[in-house]
Amino acid sequence: MGLEPAGVLNVNLSEFMIELKDGAIKNVGPSNKRADVKLFDVDDARAREFGDKRVKLVFEDESGNEVQVALFPEDVREVVSDVESLEDDSPVFE
Repeated sequence: MGLEPAGVLNVNLSEFMIELKDGAIKNVGPSNKRADVKLFDVDDARAREFGDKRVKLVFEDESGNEVQVALFPEDVREVVSDVESLEDDSPVFE
């Protein structure tokens, strides 16, 4: 009986400092924060309209971790082109 892979959400926050006081979260320090988010073992991926001008890509793993990305149509076309190139040239799609 094998183990099923669990979803993995990796969040790396840089220059991130908050203050938690009486149940409230407050930004502390300069506004130079940045984050990298990675979601592995995606179980569900969807695309839908987001407002009048963007497409939202939603990725979720079996643990319920979710990442949403809103892109303008030209950026979506670039991603689609990249995937089509991978389908033609990469062993990933074999």
